[in-house]
Amino acid sequence: MTLKYVAEIMPSLLQGAELTLQIFFWTLVGSLPLGLLVSLGLTSKFKPLKWLLNFYVWLMRGTPLLLQLIFVFYGLPIIGIVFDRFGAAIFAFILNYAAYFAEIFRGGFQSIDEGQYEAAKVLRLSYGQTIRKIVIPQVVKIVIPSIGNEVINLVKDSSLVYVIGLGDLLRAGNVATSRDVTLVPLILVAVIYLLLIGICTFVLHKVEKRYSYFK
Repeated sequence: MTLKYVAEIMPSLLQGAELTLQIFFWTLVGSLPLGLLVSLGLTSKFKPLKWLLNFYVWLMRGTPLLLQLIFVFYGLPIIGIVFDRFGAAIFAFILNYAAYFAEIFRGGFQSIDEGQYEAAKVLRLSYGQTIRKIVIPQVVKIVIPSIGNEVINLVKDSSLVYVIGLGDLLRAGNVATSRDVTLVPLILVAVIYLLLIGICTFVLHKVEKRYSYFK
């Protein structure tokens, strides 16, 4: 492995890493708030909504993300819903990860003692104020470790976009490996993934420390 060869392939790997980061970022931006809203619906007493959301979560968690990507990009155009490659990836990833986050948040909400809701009523707080100011900060503290695991999985799952032809980090490494008949690009890909996951782990530890006063 020469430094010259590494310098030659790094631009394509970094370009692939940029796409990986875009998928990672937009998936979190879309799936975290959606998962929170779905979790509130899962704890709702309105049964039709609860049944519908339970079906959605069951469907997303019960089928592979790879299959969902294929269905969104190749299947939905049959009924007139067309996405470009990047849009299809973001749509599928958001729907998939929102289902997982919804179950995580639901567990967090159910761990909150009912007495806190009653105390909020005594203080004449509205339901929205109770959720926003009392419940959600505690839920976030509870779910951070589980959310962290899903965030790390997201970094790695982003490689699945190869199935719809997007040039992410792993695809760039595979192209260089096939062309040059060497494993050096894949070693560099592994190093970049490890760096990305290391950064995510560091940030998650900081967030967990930030919420450590909720005990």
